Amino acid sequence: MNRVYGVGDASFRAAGGRDGIKKLVDRFYEVMDELPQARAIRAMHPRDLTVARDKLTLFLCGWLGGEKLYSKKYGPIIIPQAHAHLDINEAERDAWLACMQTAVDEQGYTEDFKQYLMEQLFVPAERCRMASQNRKDNAG
Repeated sequence: MNRVYGVGDASFRAAGGRDGIKKLVDRFYEVMDELPQARAIRAMHPRDLTVARDKLTLFLCGWLGGEKLYSKKYGPIIIPQAHAHLDINEAERDAWLACMQTAVDEQGYTEDFKQYLMEQLFVPAERCRMASQNRKDNAG
């Protein structure tokens, strides 16, 4: 059955609400510690991931149609600009997506939501890569 996502809070609910998103994020960061191809992106994060986990959880809650919790706690964010200072190429983008794919696959989501979510997550991941590339191009 094909469900409609991206409308209202449908994606937020499909992800299990805040608790489901927190579970996804926690697994995402565990996978980042496990996958050899994720070493470079893991090194971009602090050793203690408490704040990173909280930020990603709250961001995804709003991004998926739930309450805009990130901006209430941390203020406004534009994802590409927030990551533009990092050295993100295709390999780093793909490693991030691989970590997320593993985490998504391990959740109890429907197959169509898994596919939808990964397609949607590619967009900010690619925009972060492009912002990083633009910074490098303009610096040199």
